[in-house]
Amino acid sequence: LASNENPLGPSPKAVEAIKKHLAEIHRYTNPAAFDLVNAISKKIGKDSNQIVTGSGTDSLLQYIVSAFSEEGDELLTSEGSFIGWYVNVNKYGRISKQIVQKDYRYDLEAIAENITDKTKIIYLANPNNPTGTIFNKKEFETFLLKVPEHILIVLDEAYSVYAQTNTEYPNGLDYSNKNLIILRTLSKAYGLAGIRVGFAVGNEELIKILYKIKLPFEPNSLAQVAAIAALDDDNFLNKTVELNKKSLNRLKEIFDELNINYLPTSANFLLMIFPTEKYTTSFNNECLKRGLILRHVNTFGITNGIRINSGTNEETEFAINVITQVKKILTKEYNLQYT
Repeated sequence: LASNENPLGPSPKAVEAIKKHLAEIHRYTNPAAFDLVNAISKKIGKDSNQIVTGSGTDSLLQYIVSAFSEEGDELLTSEGSFIGWYVNVNKYGRISKQIVQKDYRYDLEAIAENITDKTKIIYLANPNNPTGTIFNKKEFETFLLKVPEHILIVLDEAYSVYAQTNTEYPNGLDYSNKNLIILRTLSKAYGLAGIRVGFAVGNEELIKILYKIKLPFEPNSLAQVAAIAALDDDNFLNKTVELNKKSLNRLKEIFDELNINYLPTSANFLLMIFPTEKYTTSFNNECLKRGLILRHVNTFGITNGIRINSGTNEETEFAINVITQVKKILTKEYNLQYT
């Protein structure tokens, strides 16, 4: 339960679509993913000229950094956020400026205050990975007013499907700012992590620039037909959201009983917070010894956090059993210091 994957697996409609198109993989797909872009356009209510697809949002982040900044430029974001952004910024020789979080949340006010003449891009993840926390509509709209139009804002909404029930959640697609690019993925809620499909939505001029540097024939042909089918599988999506809610509620119930601290979440995972990095490392390792794979998020910048995503009923109960055992062992080992 370490990678925020869909415990239900892929959309059944996506699987059937792949099977039907296997005999066509000797053909090149449309280089601009015409059918997929139009399916996304219909799904989200945006013009097709405002959409570009890629092999997951990781590839799109790479294109964005490459297209809209130069070596030595300052790219602004928060500490304790998506590691994929940090990797791309560093890979391309940009200056990564990370602002301290406030109660494990993006501090948009502080980010706005740290904009300089060198700032070219601001990256925001909402809900944030790995914390699961969000910034609300009022905070986001106030922030937008403070950012100069020449600075690009990248809003990564990988977990937006899970956040929609939160009335305070600002859906990026509701905003038409010319300097805003919204990222979405089919890896999480749609269960297509293994075939890599993501898309970006923004002003037509920004999307044109991304088309100039993106690889052709991306995503691949099977990924495209699977994504088109998954976007039409509302029944699967509803089951996914319902299972996520059930699993996380069950985990929270047990964590409360075990006195394990965790953050409020609007995603498909919980971030457990422990007193020290040493204790956190021990907890993660002891779980791993018992067959439970979790994510110690020290590489994200939160050294005392462990992320666990929602699972099937069986996976959730297995995780609870292991975590209960480990908590009991470490309570003795640490002489009740960290209960």
